[in-house]
Amino acid sequence: MAVLTQSRDIAFLKEQARIVRVEILKMLTQSGSGHTGGSLSAADIATALYFYKMRHRPDNPKWEERDRFILSKGHAAPLLYTVLALTGYFDKSLLGTLRKAGSPLQGHPSSKLLQGVEVSTGSLGQGLSIANGMALGLQLDNSASRVYCLLGDGEIQEGQVWEAAMTAGHYALDNICAIVDLNELQIDGRCEDVMKVMPVSAKWKAFNWHIFEIDGHNMEEIVNALDEAERIKGKPSVILANTIKGKGVSFFEGKAEYHGLAPTKEELEKALKELGEDGK
Repeated sequence: MAVLTQSRDIAFLKEQARIVRVEILKMLTQSGSGHTGGSLSAADIATALYFYKMRHRPDNPKWEERDRFILSKGHAAPLLYTVLALTGYFDKSLLGTLRKAGSPLQGHPSSKLLQGVEVSTGSLGQGLSIANGMALGLQLDNSASRVYCLLGDGEIQEGQVWEAAMTAGHYALDNICAIVDLNELQIDGRCEDVMKVMPVSAKWKAFNWHIFEIDGHNMEEIVNALDEAERIKGKPSVILANTIKGKGVSFFEGKAEYHGLAPTKEELEKALKELGEDGK
């Protein structure tokens, strides 16, 4: 069982993000199916949350004072499963059962099957609404806990996202931080070709959100934005993270076809070499 280590050390967080990518690719290859591109693009963000920013206890997943994480882009379940395993929610060996019959690691995360999953997600566009409800409840309880919600840029084509954005702005939910994984691609190609979402920043600003625009692969920018978001009062915060689909493996990067395509064994071998894992 992994042991939770929380640190702001950038070199440590970068190394954890590398390991996260390695484990994602191994489990996807073993499964033979799953979502590669969007799991890799958000790996740095999830690493910063679970290994640094969020208050959580793997040995007590229902700890009342914990921060909450909602994976609104639920198809990136391999990313969530990996950070949960590496921070100690369950043994890493379970990662090899992804998408297998009877496994708690299904294609989309289920809160009924796996400790550490706050809510079942997969139907796109719903996560921010759920996060709002949690944030409102925490405020009513005078809790210092925060809610983090990770969305995809293809996902924000859903109208419910903007209803939720309007709601959070209206109620000044300053205990919520949305993070948008802006990797510019979805299963059918470029987001802008499927349904234009730009300018994203202006949309969130119009609903009274505090905006952070960062390089979603620059660990220092990520942790700085997370720190600053916690200090914002009177309005919710959104981190617009510019990322690359399939980040970390050159032949996956920027390719829409790897949105929902698992690596082959040959691709895994090459990917591990690129990630510095060859021979380990």
